[in-house]
Amino acid sequence: MAHGLNRAYKGAMKIATWNVNSIKARMATVLDVLKTIDADVICLQEIKCETENFPYMEIEELGYNCAVHGQKSYNGVALLSRYPLEDVVTGLPGNEDDDQARYIEALVLADRPVRVGGLYLPNGNPAPGPKYDYKLGWMKHLKAHAEAQLKLEEAFVLAGDYNVIPRDEDCWDIAVWRDDALALPTTRAAFRELKWLGLTEAYEAADGRAHEYSFWDYQAGAWQKGHGIRIDHLLLSPQAADRLTGVEIYKKARGLEKPSDHVPVIATLAD
Repeated sequence: MAHGLNRAYKGAMKIATWNVNSIKARMATVLDVLKTIDADVICLQEIKCETENFPYMEIEELGYNCAVHGQKSYNGVALLSRYPLEDVVTGLPGNEDDDQARYIEALVLADRPVRVGGLYLPNGNPAPGPKYDYKLGWMKHLKAHAEAQLKLEEAFVLAGDYNVIPRDEDCWDIAVWRDDALALPTTRAAFRELKWLGLTEAYEAADGRAHEYSFWDYQAGAWQKGHGIRIDHLLLSPQAADRLTGVEIYKKARGLEKPSDHVPVIATLAD
C-alpha cells in the first residue's frame, strides 16, 4: 500500500465502480480508463487474481492506495483511493462462511470521510437453482450489513456490480431478460428492500433516464447494436446522498481495444 497519499481535493469527491473482467488481461485498458475518469475512489470487481498478484505498483504509480480481496481466477474485488484507507474489511460482515471474494470495505480518510463498500453480487443463473439461492442469500446478508451501517448515521456508499436490472427500462429488451436471474421479480424485490432501508441509488436520483446501460455482452454484437443492461450501481446513505451532485456512465470504455464488458459508473459527491 502506498501509505500517506492524501491529495486534498477541494470541491468534490468522485467515487466510481467498475467490473474490469480480469485486471491482468486488460491492464493497458484499465490504466488508460483510470487516468481518464480521474476518480478519487474506485471499486473494482472481477479482478480475477489473488491478492498478492494484484498489480499494486502500476496502480500506486497513478496515485492510489490499494486494498485488495482477491481469489485465483474468479471474482475478486479491490478498493483504490487517493486518500488513506482505514478500517479495511474483506468479506461481507455476517457472511463469513462465504469463500468467494466478493466484498471489500474501508473508511476513506478525505476531509469529509466516507465509508465505501465495494461488492460483486452473485449472478444467480440458472434460476431457480442453488446459484440463485446463493444470490438471494447474499443479498439478505448485504441488507443486514447495510442496515447496521445506516444506524451509524455516517456517509456510506455501497458500489459495485449488483447483477440486478432494477427496471424494465434498464434493459434493451426486457422480453429477452425477463426470465434471467438479473431481472426476476424476487431479485428486483430484494434490491428494492435494500433501497427501502433508506439508501439512494445514485443514477436513479441524479439522472434516471431510460435505456442507459453499464454492460454490453461480448456476444452477438451487443455493443454495436446498443443491446445493453444497467447492472452497476452505487447506493448511498442519506449522509452521502445529501452530497450527490451527479452521475456519469463512462460508456467510452466499452469501445476501447480489449475492453471489459462493463463500463465505469461514477458518482460525484460535494465536499
